[in-house]
Amino acid sequence: MKMNDAFLASMYEAMQLLQTAGPMEATEVIQRALRQHASAVVQPAPAAPMPAQVVERLLTHDGAAVRTRGTDGVGPERTAARAPAAPASQPAHTAARAEPGHFTQRTYANPAGTRAYKLYIPGGRHAEPMPLVVMLHGCTQDADDFAAGTRMNELAERLGFAVLYPIQPTDANPSKCWNWFRPGDQQADRGEPSLIAGMTREVIAAHGIDARRVYVAGLSAGGAMAAVLIQRYPGLFAAAGIHSGLPAGSAHDLPSALGAMRGGKGIGARKGDNTRPLPPTRPMIVFHGDADKTVHPSNGSRLVAPFEQGEARKGQQHQTARSGHDYTLRKITTPAGVDAEYWVIHGAGHAWSGGSSRGSYTDPKGPDASAEMLRFFLAHPRAD
Repeated sequence: MKMNDAFLASMYEAMQLLQTAGPMEATEVIQRALRQHASAVVQPAPAAPMPAQVVERLLTHDGAAVRTRGTDGVGPERTAARAPAAPASQPAHTAARAEPGHFTQRTYANPAGTRAYKLYIPGGRHAEPMPLVVMLHGCTQDADDFAAGTRMNELAERLGFAVLYPIQPTDANPSKCWNWFRPGDQQADRGEPSLIAGMTREVIAAHGIDARRVYVAGLSAGGAMAAVLIQRYPGLFAAAGIHSGLPAGSAHDLPSALGAMRGGKGIGARKGDNTRPLPPTRPMIVFHGDADKTVHPSNGSRLVAPFEQGEARKGQQHQTARSGHDYTLRKITTPAGVDAEYWVIHGAGHAWSGGSSRGSYTDPKGPDASAEMLRFFLAHPRAD
């Protein structure tokens, strides 16, 4: 490639953006310059799932800290960790792609209603079926906000998986919350669970997704709905990631939902209802800040409590994330071999840990919930 003036100018612009805006803005300029001044090089998709050690290396974040103050009113002044350039040992299929990813909006309908969704498909050719991560936003958020805050599309581009963002409209809930607390939205093949499951199946069929590697994750109300989905659709989702959420069946109406969010016990059950939580059949990774004032931290413990019944194997460690919060990580394996991880983030509020300040309800201090969820997900494909 001839280093002409236009290309050199683009490189200078990228260096400036790296220091003033961030690595993603700089990368966008570099990729645009390469597309304009270089021959397209198509990278083939991996022929097999990436080894766990490769995934962990790609998900390592160790960048310079930049002081920033969020504008969403959640949490104190925060430290944003900028992601480094990809390591030199990065596999060929994760190098710069000839084509950018696509982030498009579509609509799904069934007898329960209609919902829009956005779908991110990473760039490049994909010879093998990709994993899919379904991301459920929290109240007042939308797909674009949630994608920016979690950086999930950036991880998708690096690791080669698709991301589905169902969108809750204001006519379904004035605050755009998923209605996880309504009985009609807590059952398989009914209400909002049927809509989310339906659009997930639609994406699997249309884009050749690996049906053994379909995962669901969410924040707050989205996390509570993810807990419903992993319980009601174990044949569809291989594992769940729940950030600042609540267990399935925590409430049966709005007053009991508000009580559960405050940490009340047993208020989600109707009078005379002796239904017990179902034993877990799919892996789950849970994040919760112990300074959360919106959803009481006790809900994180309740999410993993079913995994700890009987002769479960348990391990616990205390660590500090690079440029981030102290946290306690509890690892659990049920007698049936179902894994769970519970990350208690000390001093964190109601916000996505390790997220970008470009989105709402994020705490740029680590640990990086998105990266850790992906590590956990890709290590737990559905066996059946």
